[in-house]
Amino acid sequence: MRKIVSKCSTNGRIIFEYDIPRLGKRIDVVLLLKGIVFCIEFKVGESRILEADVDQVLDYALDLKNFHKCSRNKVIVPILVATDYLGSSDTIQMSVYDDLVVNPLVTGKAGLFSLVLAVIKRFPNEKPVDQNWIISPYAPTPTIIEAARSLYENHSVENITRHEADKVSTDRTIAYILHVIRKCKDEKKKGICFVTGVPGAGKTLVGLDVAVKQTYQGHDEPVEDEGAVYLSGNGPLVAVLTEALAQDNYRRNRENGGNKKLTDSRREVSKSIQMIHRYRDNMLAKIKNPVENGVLEIDPDKAVKMQSAGYGEVEHVAIFDEAQRSWTHKRLADYLKRGGTYGNKLKVPNFPLSEAAFLIWSLDLREDWATIICLVGGGQEINTGEAGIAEWITALNEKFPHWDIYISPKLTEPEYAEGRVNELLKHRTNITYSEDLHLAVSLRSYRAEKLSAFVHALLSFDPIASTIYNEIKDKYPIVLTRDMEKARRWLHEKVRGTERTGVLVTKESARFKPLAIHILPSGDENAVHWFLEDKADTRSSNHLEDAATEIQVQGLELDYTCLLWDADMRYEDRKWRFYRFNGQTRWVEQIATSESKQEQLKYMLNAYRVLLTRARAGMVICVPKGNPNKTASGFWEDSTRLPEYYDGTYKYLKSIGLEEI
Repeated sequence: MRKIVSKCSTNGRIIFEYDIPRLGKRIDVVLLLKGIVFCIEFKVGESRILEADVDQVLDYALDLKNFHKCSRNKVIVPILVATDYLGSSDTIQMSVYDDLVVNPLVTGKAGLFSLVLAVIKRFPNEKPVDQNWIISPYAPTPTIIEAARSLYENHSVENITRHEADKVSTDRTIAYILHVIRKCKDEKKKGICFVTGVPGAGKTLVGLDVAVKQTYQGHDEPVEDEGAVYLSGNGPLVAVLTEALAQDNYRRNRENGGNKKLTDSRREVSKSIQMIHRYRDNMLAKIKNPVENGVLEIDPDKAVKMQSAGYGEVEHVAIFDEAQRSWTHKRLADYLKRGGTYGNKLKVPNFPLSEAAFLIWSLDLREDWATIICLVGGGQEINTGEAGIAEWITALNEKFPHWDIYISPKLTEPEYAEGRVNELLKHRTNITYSEDLHLAVSLRSYRAEKLSAFVHALLSFDPIASTIYNEIKDKYPIVLTRDMEKARRWLHEKVRGTERTGVLVTKESARFKPLAIHILPSGDENAVHWFLEDKADTRSSNHLEDAATEIQVQGLELDYTCLLWDADMRYEDRKWRFYRFNGQTRWVEQIATSESKQEQLKYMLNAYRVLLTRARAGMVICVPKGNPNKTASGFWEDSTRLPEYYDGTYKYLKSIGLEEI
């Protein structure tokens, strides 16, 4: 590569292993030469040109075109080098999209120099590449929001939502959030909104819709410097939502006579929905490392200071979905001490902030204005290291007193921050409460607006659970069984057409194999197949063979579900008792002997809250009978599945009035 640069120019630059931090990708070589950006991917020892490899290097080029500010108006040339390949590209031409991206070129290692020369000859008058290219900000382009826009305007992604419920509440919430954004802009302030909602109320869709409206503001093209970014820490949610929108985008393009590939649609959609971790790691790449005196500072050698954004990201508005799941200071500090798993794998010892505080800090770097939208699910923290909403408020109190707070009154209820919100905010003056920041109607369970109230009553032993059940059971069936085969038959009888069904278990479940159920393997791609493949595909949820956990389904939904209630949470004397399976032989009760242990029990309860609210149209709850048999010697055949582990839960659900099948 150095020989190529020296022969062609004295001002060329070579960047090896260039990270695209917001996408979690890495380019083998970027060559900046004669005003042209070359993306080069090497396949060492390969003598064939594979389509997947060509797609890979083209992906890199398009990622730079769509994300990278200093590449936006440059000719970008993707080159695949299969080192033992004997041929070379015959022609150099622009792609059919005419966006200054050249069609992928292929060559062996011997032909790379002549191919680069041919490209330079084809584009002889390009302006020099910006000297700050390597630390350029990433900025959205029109295609970033387009797929999310079609979700709302065309209502065509059936896999994600059904707009069968009254949207008045949703529209009112969106309007209020946009009002706050305009107020922050007009008054040059920083503001944060906390939006609450019952499970399935459409918090994710509200976030996406706000991103679209803020970015376009009624125009066909994005409004300059007005962008918003939707972020989530939920990997399965991001993966499934992205794939569903991409497939829809691809289908509509083909129906309209287009020639877009599915990979193009996936690329476009993936930029409108991003992982919080990658956004966070992009900001981490700008700080001075190591951190001194517990204070974060920007390293000017690692970042370009923009006129209005300062050292912050390019978006004025950041929308954080499931904000209650942001990481505690300890979890984030431990993660960064190890080097993390995303982006540049930066090691940052002694990191001083929680994830919530760091994300506010990132937006606070903007020198003009900024708005954060926190979408909050009540009682849905399900992982160790999830800080809950109290951490956001603590960070605002201790480090960002100048930020205005807009809050849903529901945030003061026990489901959020253990009911401590009023106490945490009692000395705060710049607070505005608004009922418009609460989504009270479930769009998911469109046949039963009171489902979340029923689930809350069920889990808290509120006698009103029976009353609510009787009100919703005709439109939204919730039935009980002790036989997994009966549960399967009920589900198969309920679903029609392309409706989806699936089996759900908690991640603490352990004795599901005797019922011919397996746990869906981890990995976002497995969740994509489980949620999106059709019923002919054995990876589909509809086959009722692989059960998904609360980690894989939070934020997502099915039409009908079976909740397989294992012995990890048992009813006894009007309280829940919690157990974990120890090795292969026994259940061990979990006792709240410390604050951290009490938090773990809360996560176990919340897991059932999540699973009980995943179905749009109805569910069956299967509480197994256990194994009542004994051997000839008088010992239990299976001491891990004793009937007493399940009977209390079954009797409690039966007492509420759940109809048995």
